[in-house]
Amino acid sequence: MLNENQELATFAGGCFWCMVEPFDERPGIVQVISGYTGGEIENPTYEEVCSNTTGHVEAVQITFNPNIFPYEKLLELFWSQIDPTDPGGQFNDRGESYQTAIFYHNQQQKELAEQSKQSLQESGKFSKPIVTQILPAKPFYVAEEKHQDYYKKQPFHYRLYKKGSGRADFIKENWSKKIDKEELKEKLTPIQYHVTQENGTERPFQNEYYDTTEEGIYVDVVSGEPLFSSRDKYDAGCGWPSFTKPIDRKALSEKMDTTHGMRRIEIRSNEADSHLGHVFEDGPVDRGGLRYCMNSAAMRFVPTDKMEEEGYGEYLNLFK
Repeated sequence: MLNENQELATFAGGCFWCMVEPFDERPGIVQVISGYTGGEIENPTYEEVCSNTTGHVEAVQITFNPNIFPYEKLLELFWSQIDPTDPGGQFNDRGESYQTAIFYHNQQQKELAEQSKQSLQESGKFSKPIVTQILPAKPFYVAEEKHQDYYKKQPFHYRLYKKGSGRADFIKENWSKKIDKEELKEKLTPIQYHVTQENGTERPFQNEYYDTTEEGIYVDVVSGEPLFSSRDKYDAGCGWPSFTKPIDRKALSEKMDTTHGMRRIEIRSNEADSHLGHVFEDGPVDRGGLRYCMNSAAMRFVPTDKMEEEGYGEYLNLFK
């Protein structure tokens, strides 16, 4: 049962395993469920849907708070997970059950979906037509339990599948921000460029945010992607800003770093692929035990009183 601050959104983007993770655990997202919709028979099974005889597509249904995470942002996130020009399925998954669609639940969602589709078509990002359908919502049937939160239950197989299906490479090639190194040299200070693009490290205790205590969020200095909240910042005594967790783990990627004769886990931003710092297992035990040791030069601080005007209003909920 939805409360007065909640809405449903339903998206079909090919294999539903890959459509849960992008939306899950973001501010304002209450629940993401894998299931089947768009067909005529009741309570179809996975095998029946995959036989392409029921009219259903694999889909996710999202319960969200539009005051925190607006429907427009859901649409942006949806488009960036798919190939919207493919009428026959998605990547290696072929057939009608893997076709893409936006299922609207009210007139406003329909209008916003149509506007976003038209904008994508007119952007010229793809040379082929945008074929993703915009359809009225139909009954949604929850998929079998083994398919729920698959990216958490089977993380290794999930990553292999996302890569092997061609989805991961398509997203990187078509939806990741293209970084122009020469433009960055003009935009960033020398230390910001050295840290983010050349895997550099700034001096401890001689950087901008190591002792900052003001409330707000820290964003990628290159892309503006939200990374950390001041609520998760603490004084680790190391001379660099340290955090117990990121705002959204999906905003970060981990990479083994064997430079300088050490074995460390490097942290990079997903959207801009900026070098941020490293993560260690010597953080506060009562807060998860991790220490995200970041470079100030890789981040920009946005105080709470500036978050709304700079487009980060949905993250104000972190401070309530």
